[in-house]
Amino acid sequence: MTKYFLTVPHDSVEEPTMATMDPAELEAALAAVAEFNAALEESGALLFAGGLYPPSTAKTVDVSSGAPRVLDEPFVEAPAYVGGFWLIEAADEAAAIEWTVRAATALQGRIEVRALQEVPGA
Repeated sequence: MTKYFLTVPHDSVEEPTMATMDPAELEAALAAVAEFNAALEESGALLFAGGLYPPSTAKTVDVSSGAPRVLDEPFVEAPAYVGGFWLIEAADEAAAIEWTVRAATALQGRIEVRALQEVPGA
């Protein structure tokens, strides 16, 4: 089975977090995600899931010049960023897309899905 990475995009300008969401909207989103996560777990597809703090909280470790440097910044600036994710296992892309539709429906938004690369011949 192939592993897939489902990502929840957020707007970089707003940098929403659970602490900044309207409490009623947060409660509804958490309930929908809990139901989705339960379905993933029951099917055996869920490997891991989590939410991420915004890029403004990121540290980047750079050793490209030889000595490690810890930078108080994301490695890239972009108009959107990954705010949360699921790592799932699915039989094929069609099955992964079915799960992605369910995730997008739970959050009433956009979700990106991509397969994880596998080592050739492994």
